[in-house]
Amino acid sequence: MAKCTHCSAPLPANSNRCNYCSTRNDVDLVGRQAYSLTGQSNRNCPHCKTPLQTIELHLDNKVEIDRCNDCFGLFFDSGKIELLLEHAVSDVYNINIKQLDNINSERYQADKQIKYIKCPACQNFMLRRVFGYRSGVIIDQCKNHGIWLDSGEITHLLEWKKAGGQLLAAQKEITGSSKPAKSKSTGLARDNRTSGLSDLEGPTALDVLETLANVLGNLFKE
Repeated sequence: MAKCTHCSAPLPANSNRCNYCSTRNDVDLVGRQAYSLTGQSNRNCPHCKTPLQTIELHLDNKVEIDRCNDCFGLFFDSGKIELLLEHAVSDVYNINIKQLDNINSERYQADKQIKYIKCPACQNFMLRRVFGYRSGVIIDQCKNHGIWLDSGEITHLLEWKKAGGQLLAAQKEITGSSKPAKSKSTGLARDNRTSGLSDLEGPTALDVLETLANVLGNLFKE
């Protein structure tokens, strides 16, 4: 269980704010993933409206992402979430449905406000989508620039992958079934390295959804 960096009290699974001292904590990177600060980004946090920090993740290859120093949300350019998942979690060959359900139950935020936010890069409203089958994580995605994750959501995705969630998503995409396969074929192991994000059928559908997101975003904007 993660602990508050200020008072060492245990943090709730579905929040980065300490219940005892109210300090916000970086629950995704500190103590979990080595990184270094490279400077200030020219992008702003879609929630806090403050400049994001650019940080370099210490992976096999150079991977830079943007992080808000206030709410600790993360902005990943296209394809970089998959690189982090691949680096942080080794190949998984078993699917634990009970563990997947427990992860989603513990991290569910019943009081989380639903709203559309703008892409830090282009300022267009982003689409809200489920990252992968049974991931329990709804991402904010700009089709041209990348994906925004609120604090705690990348940790949620790492736990999802460890429990076999990405393998289950790949299996469902191949067979159309959500039941874990009995055999452990090399094909499934290979597909485990693909993204859990389900693609839409063609750019036209994505353009339509993005237009709808902008319309809805204007209705629900702050």
